[in-house]
Amino acid sequence: MPAPADRPVRADARANEDKLLTAAAAAFARDGAAVTLKRIAQDAGVGIGTLYRRFPTREQLVDATYRYETARLADRAPALLAELPADRALRAWMSEVLDHLAAKHGMADTLRALLKDDEQLGSHTRERLAGAVEEFRRAGVAQGVVRADVPAADLLMSLAGVTYAAGAPGRRAQAERLLDLLMDGVTRRGRWEAG
Repeated sequence: MPAPADRPVRADARANEDKLLTAAAAAFARDGAAVTLKRIAQDAGVGIGTLYRRFPTREQLVDATYRYETARLADRAPALLAELPADRALRAWMSEVLDHLAAKHGMADTLRALLKDDEQLGSHTRERLAGAVEEFRRAGVAQGVVRADVPAADLLMSLAGVTYAAGAPGRRAQAERLLDLLMDGVTRRGRWEAG
């Protein structure tokens, strides 16, 4: 008989976990650190016991939510690139990063402790997001809409700067304007035209 870690996760258990992590990200973004685990379970449409079986502590839920949201963001690149020209796909993705930050603000205290204790979590996050940015950059260069001389690492660092300067939930309009300014420097036409 396989060890518990080796057993495949049942489809319904995976679906419940996805619902919990999606609900947790939305709840942290909406209510911040004050959100209760009971409320997250209710939002996910599962019982509190289901939440505690999968995530026995708030810290484990925050860790899993952060990893889930990072993976979701990183995995969005192909879908956005299939729908939009590369420059518009990159700009749409950057707005999604701002959405992710709202959830991160609600998890900030716990997340800081997790990142301090697990240095690999932070580097893994940067690697995943840098991979997505590189995918947008390559597609944009190939389409002739993104400058070839802008490395993905610089783009990611610039995005981090915008989110640091104006990433608080009450500063969304300013953050969006700063992203448009960033796109001015990234696109080949020299003046980013939103919309």
